[in-house]
Amino acid sequence: MSMLQPKLHLKVAQKQILTPSLVQMVSVLALNRLELREMINQEIMANPVLEELGEDGLQAEKYTDQAFLEKETEKIPETEAPNPFDEFDVSAFLNQYLNSGGENNFREREQVEKPSFEQFVSSPQKLADHLSWQLGASSLDPRTAEIAEEIIGNLDENGYLSATIEEIANTGPYTAEEVQKTLAAVQQFDPPGVAARDLRECLLLQLRLLDPENTLAQQIVSDHLKQLQTNQLREIARALNRPVDLVKRAVEGIRKLDPRPGLRYNATEPRLVEPDVYFRKVGGEWQAFLNEDDVPQLRISPTYSRLLARGAADRDVRDYVRERLTAAMQLMKNIEQRKHTILRVCDAIIRRQGECLESGMDRLKPMMIKEVAEDVGVHPSTVSRAVSSKYAHTPHGVLELRTFFSESVNGPEGHRMSLVTLKRKVRKMIEEEDSTHPLTDDQIAKRLDDEGIHVTRRTIAKYREDMRIPSTHQRRVKP
Repeated sequence: MSMLQPKLHLKVAQKQILTPSLVQMVSVLALNRLELREMINQEIMANPVLEELGEDGLQAEKYTDQAFLEKETEKIPETEAPNPFDEFDVSAFLNQYLNSGGENNFREREQVEKPSFEQFVSSPQKLADHLSWQLGASSLDPRTAEIAEEIIGNLDENGYLSATIEEIANTGPYTAEEVQKTLAAVQQFDPPGVAARDLRECLLLQLRLLDPENTLAQQIVSDHLKQLQTNQLREIARALNRPVDLVKRAVEGIRKLDPRPGLRYNATEPRLVEPDVYFRKVGGEWQAFLNEDDVPQLRISPTYSRLLARGAADRDVRDYVRERLTAAMQLMKNIEQRKHTILRVCDAIIRRQGECLESGMDRLKPMMIKEVAEDVGVHPSTVSRAVSSKYAHTPHGVLELRTFFSESVNGPEGHRMSLVTLKRKVRKMIEEEDSTHPLTDDQIAKRLDDEGIHVTRRTIAKYREDMRIPSTHQRRVKP
């Protein structure tokens, strides 16, 4: 029996390891303009060697390595360039900075000394806040108020109750009758239709509060909601033994209701979009220009660079400044590399999508990320990061760079048509159809096939659902 003994083995292997500088380069490339500006401002606060280039037109001082820094410093005569640190004890100051925790403690002191910005800017009121305020102003007894809080806590973003009566009752010593009674009270709160359990109840609550005399509309919602969703007004009129015109007027009132009453309070804030690049025509040719407005331009602080070159401080201070200087130069290099990569990718987009920039999205050509990566000479993931969450200002509006990428469709003519263009073509066919005899998915597929674009009926149905276009039956309007 062999004995287990410790042994040493030599093994040669190749591994790909992301260095911190490479990780930063990848991260910087993926940032859009607003995120880059925020990141630069944070780096300026964290790294004392970095400073923003002022508005006096000074050029950024670039130091590629320590030898270059010393060489540039030696050019200044000792009598003409006095040491700027002679006026105060820099060594003691930086040592205190390092021993006290540096920028972390400074940020802590800054947060203590300055009031929170949240004290001055009010946050938007959410649905739960709006309902809780009404609950506090109501005359409900404490037990009922507790149940009401449970109900409010179980509302989804649309304002619908996402839990059953039994589930809410099990959260505390409540009976189903108590929960049901409390639910009826909460459903009287603003906005009308809140705390409903389905669309039918939501619409009925609004009709009873806003238009209680419209009993025909209530009857349509209560008994014929499915036919209403498919616009079968004649069938509804026949079932209710009412004139079609009267049913149409009732339906017009129903369509003014809000099927998602909670969204007015839970709607996400609109996201600010600023173009990262501009596509402009210069001398008859399209060119890409990076938008650098309000983006801080960085330079190395000459104060700290001279400190490092002259050896005016002790070893610990010099090591710290050297480390910060290296980090600052790496950041500036990565920002410049980001600019270079984005412009090269945009130039490749312009070469392929010139007709689109001239005539609009209907002339968008098929273009894959892999093709652009081969043209630029980088990995496809680099192109993906370069266009991620970034926007271009074009003659046709501010467009996301990803919209210029689209796969091609099948057929003799399909290799020259992008998927985006095909979807726009399908939408245009539907918009121009006879509403009394809307096109079926088969008919749309046959029309495209006649143009040399082979697409199946199921594919057309998928495109239509992606564009949120109703089915043929739902689009039909009976004369």
